[in-house]
Amino acid sequence: MYDVMNLSEYIITKCIKENHLINSMQLQYILYYIQKAFLIEKGKLAFSDDIRVKAWGPAISSVYDRYCGYGTMPIFFSPAKYNVAKEDKQLIDSIVESKRVLAPWDLVEETHKKGGAWDKTYKNGSGSHEVIPTELIKAVG
Repeated sequence: MYDVMNLSEYIITKCIKENHLINSMQLQYILYYIQKAFLIEKGKLAFSDDIRVKAWGPAISSVYDRYCGYGTMPIFFSPAKYNVAKEDKQLIDSIVESKRVLAPWDLVEETHKKGGAWDKTYKNGSGSHEVIPTELIKAVG
């Protein structure tokens, strides 16, 4: 299992090195999809931090707090103190590469789908700030 900040630094550094910068909102979605993939494909959590429901989508509080200062601007700095296991790299990289090309609002549309984990937890706003259960992420994304 990864420290979510360590995993975030890996994602940001990868995007910087490959000249495809992402913003903090895209980072949140990428982390959500990594968690979903680990649950489905590996049967385990990628990280232990809760993913909470926000009006604009899934969010991890510590990641939001660290990178929200960038606003909608690309994150252009990472201390690069990450450590990703070789056996996880391909899965993580494939998610980063497929999701970073999408506009943030395309990612919103994907995660806000009717009957999805975000939708079932958000409950038309009454579930705002609640934790999205990992079982729900695994079952319905």
